Amino acid sequence: MDLKEYSGYSLSFIGDAVYTLKVREYFVGHHYQSSRSLQRLCNSYNSAAGQTKIFRRLEAEGFFNETEMDAYKRGRNHITHIPKNGDLQTYECASGLEAICGYLYLTDQKRLDLFFEKVFEGGV
Repeated sequence: MDLKEYSGYSLSFIGDAVYTLKVREYFVGHHYQSSRSLQRLCNSYNSAAGQTKIFRRLEAEGFFNETEMDAYKRGRNHITHIPKNGDLQTYECASGLEAICGYLYLTDQKRLDLFFEKVFEGGV
């Protein structure tokens, strides 16, 4: 797949769904049963602030390659509005991380699996 075939918005849109599902699968698979603990844990990973922390940690570790950073930049640049309880930089970064996730889902399942290993390994 050529990265240019998808808009930054499309990559983020797909990535958001994949990211949310993987986070939920992880915590359900680790036997978290109460709805309160599941919701709290998932929200910590799925929030813009949580995604930004994860991106910054993985970036500092040098995890992302050049193509993944291109997907990040495309996803980050598609933000057109800021929710009232956030700031532009946080939402741009989270959208960029979702774009990486969407790109990996569409192109490289093994790398996507490694991505999520790293996400959960370091936590939020």
